[in-house]
Amino acid sequence: MSVKQSLRKISLSGKTIGSLQEFYDEMARKLTFPEYFGRNLDALWDVLTTDIEGPVELIWEDSEASKKAMGKAFDKILAFLRGVEKEREDFKVRLR
Repeated sequence: MSVKQSLRKISLSGKTIGSLQEFYDEMARKLTFPEYFGRNLDALWDVLTTDIEGPVELIWEDSEASKKAMGKAFDKILAFLRGVEKEREDFKVRLR
């Protein structure tokens, strides 16, 4: 018999995430990434699809502030997170 994990709601603040490095820092801190996390999209994919237990709901508060500060990097990250959503049924992203 498997025990269902409770939903982990992770909140990111768009007011404090204005670069890709700040995004990595916040994700690593909030989700307690392993020490070997390589701070790139390939490493992020590996951690989010294999190392982090779900279910996870990632809520990006004030996402427009991050989008304004990050430009195309924000769009790249969002597309990446949507890919993780497709890979995992127990991972959801919400923009606010």
